[in-house]
Amino acid sequence: MVWWYWMLLGLVLLGIEMVTPGGFYILFFGLAALIVGSLAGLEIAQAEWLQWLMFSGLAILSLLVFRGPLLASLKKRDKDLPSVDTLAGESAIPREDMAVSGTGKAELRGTTWTAHNAGQTPLMKGQRCKVERVEGLTIWISAE
Repeated sequence: MVWWYWMLLGLVLLGIEMVTPGGFYILFFGLAALIVGSLAGLEIAQAEWLQWLMFSGLAILSLLVFRGPLLASLKKRDKDLPSVDTLAGESAIPREDMAVSGTGKAELRGTTWTAHNAGQTPLMKGQRCKVERVEGLTIWISAE
């Protein structure tokens, strides 16, 4: 096959990998096509049967060798991200007065959140409060 067919095939396969939710299968076939296209362009692999053999071998070998570590690396990175549930117990500061069971705005970690007064006493603007829990994008706070 002509070298630029391989390059085009590789780019198409990489594009398909980007738009489909999957587990990094097509990625390795796209990379193998780009490698075979490069070798064919450099006139290292001229026979068509050799190009197809290299494409198949590279794709399957790289899939078996690199897919597992790639997925493990991505899962590890997801685990390192802090969960929103870890906000419980932190300090928040109301940006407005809030009555008992009232709702308003509070600042937590430099971001303004919708806050609900979960305590038995009204909260004053600027008073330091404790985050009890998080429900969606609302923090439940009470006086410390």
